[in-house]
Amino acid sequence: MGENDWVDRRKYRRLPIELHLEIDEVFKQDYVVIKNLNASISVFDISKNGIGFISDATLPLGYYFRGRINLGDGDFFYVVIQIIRSHITDSGSNMYGAQFVGLAPFLANKVDNYEIKLNKGLIKPNLGNS
Repeated sequence: MGENDWVDRRKYRRLPIELHLEIDEVFKQDYVVIKNLNASISVFDISKNGIGFISDATLPLGYYFRGRINLGDGDFFYVVIQIIRSHITDSGSNMYGAQFVGLAPFLANKVDNYEIKLNKGLIKPNLGNS
């Protein structure tokens, strides 16, 4: 799979972002939980539908985790995210695609506002830790 194949999968425009999140646990329906993962992820893009991220950890497809998405300028939201695809990069890291689950429209609109600020140069994609 080439890099362009990865980029073209989402129906919403991908926006550059740099966030670092820690995942302590992932879960699935029927109370299946994997705890004490202590996995670091680096989010490199965001859309109204989800995120793309890289991690050295191997995370299971179909599982969910909770996160705080910091869009800068004091704008953030909490979300449940489902891991839906992965592949190994040339450098050996795991690249993932994940979608937001049950994100309210007013929260999805925060991503639109992030895009406007990004295009106007009011914020930079490098926002630091979330």
